Amino acid sequence: MNLLVDIEKNFRGFDYKVAFKANENTLGLLGSSGSGKSMTLRCIAGLEKPDRGRIVLNGRILFDSEKRINLICQKRKVGFLFQNYALFPNMTVAENIGFALNNIPKEILREKVAEKISMIQLDGLENRYPYQLSGGQQQRVALARALAIEPEVLLLDEPFAALDNHLRNHLEKQLIKTLSDYKGISIFVSHNMEEVYRVCKRLVILSEGNVEAEGEKEEIFNNPPTRTVARLTECKNISTLKFVNDYEIEAIEWGCRLKIDPKNNMELKHVGIRDNHIDFGESFDDENVFKGWVVDTLISLQTITLYISFNEPLINSISYDIQWEMIKEKWDKIKDKYTYKNEYFMLPVKLNKERLIFMEK
Repeated sequence: MNLLVDIEKNFRGFDYKVAFKANENTLGLLGSSGSGKSMTLRCIAGLEKPDRGRIVLNGRILFDSEKRINLICQKRKVGFLFQNYALFPNMTVAENIGFALNNIPKEILREKVAEKISMIQLDGLENRYPYQLSGGQQQRVALARALAIEPEVLLLDEPFAALDNHLRNHLEKQLIKTLSDYKGISIFVSHNMEEVYRVCKRLVILSEGNVEAEGEKEEIFNNPPTRTVARLTECKNISTLKFVNDYEIEAIEWGCRLKIDPKNNMELKHVGIRDNHIDFGESFDDENVFKGWVVDTLISLQTITLYISFNEPLINSISYDIQWEMIKEKWDKIKDKYTYKNEYFMLPVKLNKERLIFMEK
C-alpha cells in the first residue's frame, strides 16, 4: 500500500507545494489553520484540482498534470470523513452508509450496511435521521459511510473538532482501534499535536502550504529541525542561540548561558526546551541551574504553568523568559520552601542539557 503526493497549486499570496509519501501506517498532517492540510485532502479526493504534479495511489494515477489525467471522485476509491460529517439530513443512518454503494444487489447492500452499523456499535439506530443522533453518533455514521466503499485510502479531516473532551477521548480510542483493523492507507488531519501523536505513527508538518518536516513522530517530536516545527509540536520555550565555544551557548532571549554537549553543526540557530521537561535544581551551583523568579502562574485542573524570569522582576511584571508546566500536587508540596520575602517564588530552575532541542532555522 502506498500513496505518492507531489502537487502544486497557486493562490493569491499563497504558493501551495506539497510532496510526501504514505503507506499502511497512519499518517498525520499537522499544521496551523490555513497551512494547507484540508487542501491536501481535497486534492487527493478529487474535490480540488492541483495546477501541477502527480497523485498516485497503489500504482494507479489519480492525477497527473503532464499526462492530463484527473480521475473523478467516484473512481478514486477514496473515503473522506469531513470535519462537519456532511451527513444527508433527509436520509436515515442506513441510507447514509449505503449511499455510495451503487450497482450492487439489494441483499448484498443490506449485508454491507448491517456490517458497518455493527462495527460502529449503532445497532437499533438504523432508521434514525442525523438530527436524532448525538455528535459522536453522527461521527461514527460518517466514518462507516467512508469505509463502506472499501476505500484504498481513508482521509480524516479534524474528525474530533466538533466534540467535547469526554466524547473526543472515547471516540479517539475507537478510531485508533478502527484504523488498526483497516487494511488501507489513512491520513489524519489535525492542528492538535497530542491528538496526532496518539493516533498516528508518521507525521508531515505543513506550514504556509509547504512541508516543513516529514518522518516518524518520535523523531520529529524529539528533534524538530526548525523553529516552526518545534512550535507546531508544542515546544513553548525557544530562543535564538549564539555559540560561546564548543561546550557552551548563549540563549539570547532567555538571557542565560547553557552548557551543552558538543555539536557537529555550528550553524544551529535556535535552542528550545519543552515546558514539562524543566526540572528543579539541587543547587544553584549545579550545571545549567539558574535563579528563576515566578512572575505569573496559570492554573488548570491538573497542572500549573509557571512563568519564569531569570532576572529579578518588578512587582506585577508580565514579562518572562520561559514557562514551566508541572503537576499541581508537586507544586503544592514545594512552593512554601521557595517563597522569597513573602512576595516572590525564586526557584532553582534546571535546563538539563539532555533535554535541550536544537534547530537549524
